[in-house]
Amino acid sequence: MHSHISRGGPAGAGRKPAMTGAPGAGPYRRVSLSWGHGYDMVSQEKRIGVVALAIHDRQARAASVNSVISQYADLVVGRMGVPYREKGVNIISVALDAPGNVISALSGKLGRLDGITAKTVYAPDAAIRKEVAK
Repeated sequence: MHSHISRGGPAGAGRKPAMTGAPGAGPYRRVSLSWGHGYDMVSQEKRIGVVALAIHDRQARAASVNSVISQYADLVVGRMGVPYREKGVNIISVALDAPGNVISALSGKLGRLDGITAKTVYAPDAAIRKEVAK
């Protein structure tokens, strides 16, 4: 099993996760995942990124794409899919809040799947409102 940092609370619960952690240690705590994505995120700065996917033959690729994305479910902020029937391609965007190397790893895993093109865009640090401790 691998460790990662979480803000607490179940992923995808439809609410903002609770902030936890030791005083002065920041709002994050270490938790273990059964699937693990193999990255220690204790000392890595989180970034906001979007992985854009162009998927050809969606029905043949959906299971493998969803399997890879689900490995990173705790880091996914949201996802949107758009079928472009006229061109025979489906477009999915996956927004993440994670260290840059984790976002890059997800994009790389998806991009190596047959019939998938993956590209990543990162939000500039200056454009992101930093979390305010209460």
